[in-house]
Amino acid sequence: MILEVAEITIPVGQNAAFEEAIHRGVRTVISNAQGFLRYQVQRGIESPERYLLLIEWATLEDHTVHFRGGPLFAQWRAIVGPFFASPPRVEHFALS
Repeated sequence: MILEVAEITIPVGQNAAFEEAIHRGVRTVISNAQGFLRYQVQRGIESPERYLLLIEWATLEDHTVHFRGGPLFAQWRAIVGPFFASPPRVEHFALS
């Protein structure tokens, strides 16, 4: 299993709208992706405009090839992309 960690920064004051969008985006788009297992969203305390989106995938390719290279990615970005203050930083971790 692979853990995708996306660090997302949004404009100040957009928390409620972003949180609704990110949960809706996962529920309606990402949850339909091959290899999607589960997710969490964490909001920063010191920097409440900073979020961590944690998604578990069955394989790295499920995220990097099948999801990002397929039509679901554009749908996802249409929902959450307008909230990005800067491009998200994404890294992958092996889960044991």
